[in-house]
Amino acid sequence: MQKDSKDKALTSTERRCFLKLSAGFGITAALVALSRNALGAEAESDQIGRKETELKAAAEHTMILGTAYAPGVSRSYPIMQLDFKENIQNASLGKIYVQLEPAGQVGAEGTLARNVQNAIIQAGQCSISNFSPFVPEVDLINLPYWCSENQKFVNLVTSDAWKKKIHPKIEARGFKPLWYPCIDPRTLAMGQGLKEKITTPEQMRGIKFRIPNSTILQRLYRQLGAHPILVEWVEAANAIRLGSVDALDPSIGALYVFGFKNLLSQITFADIIQDAQMYFCNLEWFSRLPQPLKTSIDFASEMTMRQNHAKVPSARAHAEMQMTSAGVKLNRLSSDEKAQWKEKVGAHLAIWDDVKKQLAGSLSEFDKFQEAADTPGNYHIPEK
Repeated sequence: MQKDSKDKALTSTERRCFLKLSAGFGITAALVALSRNALGAEAESDQIGRKETELKAAAEHTMILGTAYAPGVSRSYPIMQLDFKENIQNASLGKIYVQLEPAGQVGAEGTLARNVQNAIIQAGQCSISNFSPFVPEVDLINLPYWCSENQKFVNLVTSDAWKKKIHPKIEARGFKPLWYPCIDPRTLAMGQGLKEKITTPEQMRGIKFRIPNSTILQRLYRQLGAHPILVEWVEAANAIRLGSVDALDPSIGALYVFGFKNLLSQITFADIIQDAQMYFCNLEWFSRLPQPLKTSIDFASEMTMRQNHAKVPSARAHAEMQMTSAGVKLNRLSSDEKAQWKEKVGAHLAIWDDVKKQLAGSLSEFDKFQEAADTPGNYHIPEK
């Protein structure tokens, strides 16, 4: 487990109980007990273990769900894996049991997506950036300043335009898209070697900037004058610690739950792009399910997405409190300052026309996505 998945470290009793539950009933039972604060009571945790065993035995199908995140992180990073598990099990009336494999246990990033594509596991979650090598069209989301705001991102990925144009491309690669967690925009997070307050795009020149596996993000940071360096997420903290990169761009929630609070000097909220995530499953596995169970998974996805939307403000507040308590400075840009960044790299600039044509099909098709992002739908993200 990641050390920041709880506000305090597990006691020795809780740790023994977690290991015992994992050995006796599996990691999923231990995670459920952790989420319910039951690790300190052996009888209660054993009861949870037995219940999980009964649920799995009674189910007609097991859905192994892999994520990169440790249990308990939704307090600061609303990835909602335990909620999704429970919602699927409830919506299917127990016919589907969801076996969680968190914290990269069945792979992370591209490896996790490949394991789902190859039906090694049934479902997974990763960032849009790390999913883009499989389905390049989703990388459109990483164009700067067009759907980076939470509400615009949600408008886009729940729109008919996105579902009709992009979802068939996802399915053609063997995936069934389930739902898109809203987290917050990515940040500009500077390692402790960079002390100057970052507020203008000119200050990015020469910075060694860690990026995920996204062609657009590589191009974006080059346009800002930085030196983008592809570093796998599991190595990102070590890269910052050793100084092989100077900065990186996850949302503040991701930075907190993955232990960056003692590695950073400052975080600038430039709101350039969304820290976009998605859940997906193997399309062939999904297609073989009876129609009522397909409907159950779709309904559970909808429920969990709405729970995620409601969670965003409190998760952000918790992460900000923890980061500032650790001495990390938070820089919020004025409207005039943010306008400088938009004029340097915004999606409205002609420098992105070739990307729009390549990934959307044409500039007019991209305009349809832009209209979808700008059009409120049936979902609302509270900002505060």
